[in-house]
Amino acid sequence: MIPTPHIEAKDASVFAKTVLMPGDPLRAKYIAETYLSDVVQVNGVRNMLGFTGNYKGKKVTIMGSGMGMPSIGIYSYELFAFYGVEEIIRIGSCGSYSKDASIYDVIIVSDAFSESSFAAVAFGETAPVIPSHPAVLLDLQEAAKRLGYPTITGRIHSSDVFYRQHGNVFTDVVAPHHCLAVEMESFALFANARKLGKRAGCILTVSDSLVTHEATSAQERQVSFNKMMEIALEAAI
Repeated sequence: MIPTPHIEAKDASVFAKTVLMPGDPLRAKYIAETYLSDVVQVNGVRNMLGFTGNYKGKKVTIMGSGMGMPSIGIYSYELFAFYGVEEIIRIGSCGSYSKDASIYDVIIVSDAFSESSFAAVAFGETAPVIPSHPAVLLDLQEAAKRLGYPTITGRIHSSDVFYRQHGNVFTDVVAPHHCLAVEMESFALFANARKLGKRAGCILTVSDSLVTHEATSAQERQVSFNKMMEIALEAAI
């Protein structure tokens, strides 16, 4: 079923088997223009920009996912199910729950906890924790070692809510579920990949801290998380 309602490509071959997926489509544009050669834009529907090019001789696609589980749920499902993509690595930002994860630190996600109903409604999957694919996790860790970039590996919290006004996240989520940081997409990506027999992983840069209240700017989040981007690109090849 291509093109889909959200991806305009009429030929699945324009996508690489591995897609790197930042939330921000402008970050996708930045990564493609900075790191890839022979770049071709492969999607522009709703300005959810996607680009395919070569990194060190290997075909790689970079495409935005938008914010939140419903959005990445749509794009990752269509790429997996209809365009023959085998692996998606989310490249994102997160808010730290720990004094041990400071702004600009890089987190490789082992698994994602969520209170979201995404997996239950989509697939009848009721487990509150879904792991990343072990091979992708290992690829990211080994790529970071090759590059000499320090990283932290741990569980993250995928939240449906950015402006949380109910309860206390540290007592309700962090303590019982041992979450290192919070973002809004990985749980849905991992659920789609597991259901469809594909591979998914996630690497994040800490953009703000709920402990120290330090924060990066929108511009920094768009273009300055280069270590994370380079690790993901190395893992993709």
